[in-house]
Amino acid sequence: MKTILTTILMLLLSTAIAFAGTININTATSTELEQLPGIGASKAEAIVKYRETHGLFKRINDITNVKGIGVKLLEKIREDIVLGGK
Repeated sequence: MKTILTTILMLLLSTAIAFAGTININTATSTELEQLPGIGASKAEAIVKYRETHGLFKRINDITNVKGIGVKLLEKIREDIVLGGK
């Protein structure tokens, strides 16, 4: 039993570490989005507005549908963003 609990704890810890420092583009505020490299106030607001108008992002690549965010910027922030519902 102790081995199983230790294994579960290690899995949870590794998951937490993997997501540490990432920003959920489906729930982040404008201020949180501004922490991403290349995302200033206007792009952060555009992401939030797009999300409010079109719903949650279904794929990471969908963020390129936001005006001002292209493939190059996506590649720059890809490691820093995740998806998730509210």
